Amino acid sequence: MTVNETKPHFEPPGMLIAGEWTPAGENGQMEVRAPYDGSLVARVPAGGPRDVDRAVRAAAEALRRDDFPRFDRVRVLEQTAAALSDRRELFARAIALECAKPLKTARVEASRAVETFAFAAAEARRYAGEVIPMDATPPGSGKTGFTLRVPVGVVAAITPFNFPLNLVAHKVAPAIAAGCPVVLKPASQTPVSALLLAELLDGLGVPAGWLNVVTGGGGTVGDALATHEEVAYVTFTGSAEVGWSMAAKAPRKKVRLELGSNSPLIVDSPSDWQTAASKVSTAGYAHAGQSCISTQRVYVHHDIADDFLEELLPRVEDLRLGDPLDEHTDVSSLITRDDTERMKEWTDEAVAAGAKLLTGGEALEHGIFRPTVLEGPPPQARVQCQEVFGPIVTVTRYADFEEALRLADDSRYGLQAGVFTDELGKALKAAKSLHFGGVLINDVPTSRADQQPYGGVRDSGNTREGPAYAIEEMTETRLVTLQT
Repeated sequence: MTVNETKPHFEPPGMLIAGEWTPAGENGQMEVRAPYDGSLVARVPAGGPRDVDRAVRAAAEALRRDDFPRFDRVRVLEQTAAALSDRRELFARAIALECAKPLKTARVEASRAVETFAFAAAEARRYAGEVIPMDATPPGSGKTGFTLRVPVGVVAAITPFNFPLNLVAHKVAPAIAAGCPVVLKPASQTPVSALLLAELLDGLGVPAGWLNVVTGGGGTVGDALATHEEVAYVTFTGSAEVGWSMAAKAPRKKVRLELGSNSPLIVDSPSDWQTAASKVSTAGYAHAGQSCISTQRVYVHHDIADDFLEELLPRVEDLRLGDPLDEHTDVSSLITRDDTERMKEWTDEAVAAGAKLLTGGEALEHGIFRPTVLEGPPPQARVQCQEVFGPIVTVTRYADFEEALRLADDSRYGLQAGVFTDELGKALKAAKSLHFGGVLINDVPTSRADQQPYGGVRDSGNTREGPAYAIEEMTETRLVTLQT
């Protein structure tokens, strides 16, 4: 890796605790370097358990003060959406630098973060309790009953590297809307976007302690945050192994997990397989496949498989590889060189087990792995049964739709699945039988709208995100009765 020791691209003021910016943490500072060329993106605090304790206690004190009323939270959320919109290019550049997401894709993420805050603002205006018909039974006679939606408490938000702005927005914005003080730990590889967002929110008048950001490693900051006695709710996005381990360490808390997958797509006959092939050429390789809903396993009816591949392969081979700051780049570096080497290892393993390498399979300079298509890997190959989290798509032929459903469902994961078919009966059967958090008909599993209920089952998690659904989980129902 080329190491550039020049001035950093960004100079965030530090980490935010109790309304104060701290330039260094318990463990000093750490460098954030660009995955593509090793250039210095920023120096940020390296926090530790004492920093976490200060941040959580500041959040708990903010909750007790109760000095951030709903109308003011709505104002902050709306103004954040507007300010993010004005600064989309700045945030897109930060995203591109710190996680090697191509600039044109980073711009999409920045725009989505605007929408996430806007939806949270709208939901903050409308969420409410309900009237209970107490007099419907004799014990309730003479009583008036209603419910309140009250904040669950201090929220610990732990976010991954691959969407360093919008996945932060999906945790911070609903917490603000729900009236929950939040302590955020962004991924150690990509904290810059989160710190820029925190600086923006702080400037819009979020009272001290309602938003705290502690940067540092998962094993120090993340564990201390998730297990802190004054944290009531943990929201985590990341790997299944880390997520379930964290939940086990905090059995008395609400721990909500949005984890990985090896997302399947069924392309049946008859269907619009040309559109399916076009979408896979993006959905399998955007951000080098580093998305939990990246299209990974494609099951194609044997009658159209040759035509599907003839459409897909040239599109994959035409993807532009290179610097994430190049306007024309489609695919850039993986987050670490170890991940690039893992792509090569898993590809070679699949080929040795009988898969056919149709294109790609090469580790290139700057940590780029050439977009790859493998046909017919055995079910036990890691590219098939585990989460690749890289630019590899597998294609498997099938003869019967029931077989395709079985193959798609043969996974420890269950985030989203896609099905292309022209037959309504098959579409409904897939929607009812596939054990996933979402089944997308005539679309790839990589599609997500920020207002939808998003989350998985099995090893893919135990929650639904999207502002309305996250706010519901970050509030508790409190019954109030009045004897009349």
